[in-house]
Amino acid sequence: MTDTFARLIRTPQGLAGLVLILLLVLVVLFGPSIAPVNPEKMDFMGRFAKPGAAHWLGGDQLGRDVFSRILTGARTTIPMAVGATLAGTLAGALLGTLSAYLGGRADEFIMRTVDAVMAIPGLLLALLVVSTLGKGDLNAMLAIAVAFAPGMTRITRSVALTARRMDYVNAAVARGESGAWIVFREMLPNVTAPVVVESTIRVAFAIMLFATLSFLGLGAQPPASDWGLMISDARVYLHQAPWMIIAPGAAIAVAAIGFNLLGDGLRDAMNPRNET
Repeated sequence: MTDTFARLIRTPQGLAGLVLILLLVLVVLFGPSIAPVNPEKMDFMGRFAKPGAAHWLGGDQLGRDVFSRILTGARTTIPMAVGATLAGTLAGALLGTLSAYLGGRADEFIMRTVDAVMAIPGLLLALLVVSTLGKGDLNAMLAIAVAFAPGMTRITRSVALTARRMDYVNAAVARGESGAWIVFREMLPNVTAPVVVESTIRVAFAIMLFATLSFLGLGAQPPASDWGLMISDARVYLHQAPWMIIAPGAAIAVAAIGFNLLGDGLRDAMNPRNET
């Protein structure tokens, strides 16, 4: 773990991604505390206020401080995206490893079902799930997890097939260990590296997907300071107050870039061929 971290910070993309993610974590933890004003405080005299000393990123259509809403909205957008990715990764990793262990008809059935689900675009699948479950940030998180699980299943299975042929798995089978023991104790720990890298990169897509669902009115609901919801509210006033849409859009971009860079850095750091 120490060697992996050392290799991570030696790569430019890994170091840049780590710095961005640490900043995002600080914003998530302390954003509401350091916000200059209450993000829900309305000031009709400050409607569409331009960025300046009073409002660093300007004011919105209700006179609310955009900068404060960005800081507060991070606590909704980022944890929801991370939670959705973790849930989808866990489900996909378990199913992919189980499929590789079982093999035969069970593997064929599982993977053909996964292929059928993967034929549906991720956004469309998420829309179908959240439309069925109803509006709300928790339902949106679940929808994103469902959309991510099939891809993670296929990635995990491809790695688990190699692990299934390893001597330590054959030894566990010869000892008479149960299938659950082999899957959880022998195979899963040895497929984590590519799964961790892929899940880190997928957080960036989860952030954009969650923002998209909120933009469409299916994710976070007013008066939440969600970044996607802020863009949805601001699109009507694009020509009148462009900062209202630029600020949350830039926040989403920075978060996505940070997780992408961190994923690229982890991919290089966890590749044994990159050791010097």
